[in-house]
Amino acid sequence: MNKFTTLLFISGGLLLAGCFGSEDIKRPDPATLTSEDQSYFCGMTAAGHPGPKAQIHILGQTVPIWFAATRDAVGYMKLPDENNEITAVYVTDMGKANWQSPESGPWIDIKKATLVIESKRRGGMGAPAVVPFAEQAAAESFISDYGGKVVSLDDIPIDYVLGMVEIPDNPALSTVQ
Repeated sequence: MNKFTTLLFISGGLLLAGCFGSEDIKRPDPATLTSEDQSYFCGMTAAGHPGPKAQIHILGQTVPIWFAATRDAVGYMKLPDENNEITAVYVTDMGKANWQSPESGPWIDIKKATLVIESKRRGGMGAPAVVPFAEQAAAESFISDYGGKVVSLDDIPIDYVLGMVEIPDNPALSTVQ
């Protein structure tokens, strides 16, 4: 390789590297969850579980990756090798959605959501939930009914979203209605 080719190669790499973190990349709109969409970690249908859902859009992919639980999406975001090309993350606004069947949204940007953890409500597969709300008042009302606490996305403990949890034999029995 000559000096010109090497310089061109390095310059192209720097341009691409700058592109991934750029604010100039168009954020995709939220997609519509269907009964066909599979949850990223377990391969089960994402829509077939109670609690908030999530969708993560990846640079260069036209279809988001789906999560049956917002907790799983936050876990994915905290994995060091998985989060470098995320262009958008949308979660269910549980201030407006039905807990038992929230697959239709409404979707909100996770970075703008008020997030509640450690509540009595259980998400997909009966696991502890990360519960997103568009409005702080809705989160506070939820906490008065089901307990929990508000945390920022960055302050969600990694063990809460990636640690082992005891899943009940029948998740429906552990879900506080």
